[in-house]
Parts: sequence; C-alpha cells; structure tokens
Amino acid sequence: MQSHAQGHLVYAASGVLAVHTERGTSVVPANRVAWTPAAFTHHHRAHGDTDMRIVFLAPSLARLIPAHPAVFLASGLAREVLLALTSPGNHEDAAPGHSRAARARLLRVLVDELREAPEQPLHLPEPQDDRLRAIARILHETPAEGATLAELGKTIGASTRTLSRLFRSELGMTFYEWRTQLRICHALVLLADGHDTTRTAYACGWANPSSFIAAFTDVIGTTPGRYRIDSRGYQGTVRPW
Repeated sequence: MQSHAQGHLVYAASGVLAVHTERGTSVVPANRVAWTPAAFTHHHRAHGDTDMRIVFLAPSLARLIPAHPAVFLASGLAREVLLALTSPGNHEDAAPGHSRAARARLLRVLVDELREAPEQPLHLPEPQDDRLRAIARILHETPAEGATLAELGKTIGASTRTLSRLFRSELGMTFYEWRTQLRICHALVLLADGHDTTRTAYACGWANPSSFIAAFTDVIGTTPGRYRIDSRGYQGTVRPW
C-alpha cells in the first residue's frame, strides 16, 4: 500500500485496473479514469493485458474535482491528453516533448474534461461495520452466492432490519444494489482475463446470460461482448510510469 502527497489519476488505456483504498475498490475498465485524492493509502492491481497511465495533480488542480475516490468516463479529448502526458519522455515536468507551460495547459484541459464527466458507478465502498464486513467477505469470495439478506443475516447473527439500515447509512445503497455492483466489478475482471459472457454470467451469480447482459449494459453502457473488444483499447507500447 502507498500514498502520495499529490492526488493522481490512473487511466487504463487497455485492460482493467483495480484501485484499492481504505474507502473501497474502484474497478477501472479501458477508457475510464480513476481519481485518488492525496493522502489516500492505495494500491493498484492489473487484470488482462493492461496499459496503465498515471498523472499526478497539484493541489491547485486537485481541488477542482471530487475529494473522494471516483471513476470517470474518459472523453475523446481527455483520452488524447492522457496519452500525450504519459507518452515517452513526457511524464515529467522537464520532459523534452512538452515545455512546463505546455504540460500545465494540458493538465488544465484534462481537469476541465473530468469536471464535465459523470462519475461512473464503479466504486464499490468498503464497509466498516463488522457485520457488513462479514457479509462482504462471503460475497467477495463467492460472488455467485444467491442468499437473501435474511439468510446471510442468520449466518452472521444479525437481523435483516439492522443490516438493511447499515447498508443505507454506511454505504449509501441497498444490499441488492451493493451486491449487483460487486458482481459487475467481478465480471469486469473475468472478462479482462479472457472469460466469455456465458461463463462470466454464471460465475458472478446471474441466472442466465441475458439477465447478465442487461445488468452489465445498464451499468457500463455497453454489452459484455462489445466491452471485451473495447477493452483492448489503445494498442501502444507504453507501460506504467
């Protein structure tokens, strides 16, 4: 785990990244950007053939975007700016490819684009309550688990009413919304690792591929099949800086 004095953006030009902080996990498919504010302890994990780009933001720019970890859809312009900022020789202030002033202008354009971009529902909050943590462990280990909240409550010794209240007050969503989000996150990883739609659907708890496709499309904005093609992303040779 590590933290930085500056907040940073992580862009998956291809593949899938998982960014873990004390607040939870952000899953970053191709052409999405994960924002981690300064001082958040974090680590990254890559899935599939991942091309990861990192851009640090000074406090004067970081204050213009959310103070919490978030994932944004990268616009075409944001994507090109990110690639330009992280191309060979351009990842430092004194890089020969861009002057310091030019790099500052590109960073401002990038931040302006992110300010206009909607946050993606790809951040899975990490519960703090011990009862919710116990449920989270079960579902992370077996995302296909189809037990109801009442059944899980019996396993850990908590009432449905108490657990429902905790999900809403602590995580800001219902149990079923949280579990769906967790399953989508697992699905993104499996697809990036080469699994097909049918296998991924059953591995993540959907009764059939069609219901998985509908849920995936609702959250990600494209079908799993289309996503697998898109996740190949930018076919460059630059690796993480």
